[in-house]
Amino acid sequence: MTVILVTGMSGTGKSSTLNLLAGRGYRVVDTDFGGWIEQVPLPDGAGIEPQWNEERIEALISEHEQSGEPLFIAGAVWNQYKFYPRLDQVVLLSAPLDVLLERIAVRETNPFGKTEEERGRIVADVAEIEPLLRSAATVEIDTRKPLADIVDHLAELAGPPASLGRP
Repeated sequence: MTVILVTGMSGTGKSSTLNLLAGRGYRVVDTDFGGWIEQVPLPDGAGIEPQWNEERIEALISEHEQSGEPLFIAGAVWNQYKFYPRLDQVVLLSAPLDVLLERIAVRETNPFGKTEEERGRIVADVAEIEPLLRSAATVEIDTRKPLADIVDHLAELAGPPASLGRP
């Protein structure tokens, strides 16, 4: 069983990458969708912070520890570090800030990053959060490469999907 976290800033291609991995027969979970994330008040009361629902993520990983099936999880939330010991790889998808902002401006699959406030948040996150993700990553992939190459690299890390890996 291989569990790989695909993480990175908005616009790095996490969702696009997972879509292609799913098309190759891999089990994928994009935690931006489907109730995997909950909004938790910050300790100082100055706002809220998205985090994984830890019970759901724990159950997901436990299920896959028994299945023998590779699993890709995508997300970038503050509490993901709690699961690093349970992951085989933490893969950081990255690209220069100007590339991220250009992608976000034209993407139609996710509305985040369209307002000036959200774009400012992305700039701040690249400066503050991406270095933390980089320091914990076991692999970093520059997503200026062709998407197929990125997916090939991730597939190599995971091994064959369950449908191809079993007799």
